[in-house]
Amino acid sequence: MNNPFFKNNGPFKIDKLLKLSGLENVNNYKSIKVHNIKDLSTSTSKDITFLHSKKYSNLSSKTKALFCITTESLKNFLPNKCNKIIVDNVLIATAKITKLFYPESVTDDFDITSKDIKNTSFKKKVKFGKNVLIGKNVKIGKNCSIGHNSIIEKNVIIGNNCSIGSNVIIRNSIINNNVHILDGCVIGKKGFGFFPDKKYNYRYPQIGLVIINDNAEIGCGSTIDRGSMSNTIIGKNTYLDNQIHIAHNVKIGDNCIIAGQVGFAGSSTLGNHVMIGGQAGVSGHLKIGNNVQIGGGSGVIKDIPNNSKVMGYPAKSLKNFIRENK
Repeated sequence: MNNPFFKNNGPFKIDKLLKLSGLENVNNYKSIKVHNIKDLSTSTSKDITFLHSKKYSNLSSKTKALFCITTESLKNFLPNKCNKIIVDNVLIATAKITKLFYPESVTDDFDITSKDIKNTSFKKKVKFGKNVLIGKNVKIGKNCSIGHNSIIEKNVIIGNNCSIGSNVIIRNSIINNNVHILDGCVIGKKGFGFFPDKKYNYRYPQIGLVIINDNAEIGCGSTIDRGSMSNTIIGKNTYLDNQIHIAHNVKIGDNCIIAGQVGFAGSSTLGNHVMIGGQAGVSGHLKIGNNVQIGGGSGVIKDIPNNSKVMGYPAKSLKNFIRENK
């Protein structure tokens, strides 16, 4: 699902798109129209995508994208029908093009459309505390409550039977039914996406969503960043403890239990029935399988297969960890 909340300024003709982005049109592409920028797996024959790592070679070989921003060393992982745009720095080039399609996604200033819930249609259908603000393009289902000093900023959908605690900020999120978000959470703001470019850091537009599925609970003081290109997803019946950070594009499966102060770097994926002890860290772009248990304080820096139990830094099988630390 692409973010339905940000306006897409496309289509652009590819020659104009490259020129506006400051990219060299070495193949002399002309007036072919590009309608959107998407990730490798969701791109269509009207879109542009990007490939910056061999880690995604399997996805790149199957992409349906019309164009792909990549490097000379990676171009052969792409289908012949995909037109290659060769650059030195894929991520900066992708950021520049994404900004052209979605210029409003770069900043996350406070929501000037927000107004007191007492002055909205929600005053009769939502149980709310003091100083609650609601932004533009917000939908809230039946039997929901919102605590003191919380702000539901623009572009949020909340399902039925949800409770939002006090001092919570939510933006660019879809929250399904029976979800509990405890005090002090920040959900749907932009992630930590930027790339050094000689004189300054180039901010990467964050055009994804946060999607929280049914019966999930998000503990106090947790932050969940919206996706950069794809979405950040919390599965059904997944419980997060307090002070957890989930970076952009992270996908957590169903029925997971994650203890306090765990941190996830961007674009990692967790399967179902995963349990993680407190203060563990998961590096970016990793795949954690189903039924995995990760001990508290562990540092996960590589993929973990299904049904594994790991602990330590770097995380290793629980049996090896116990043997080495007798």
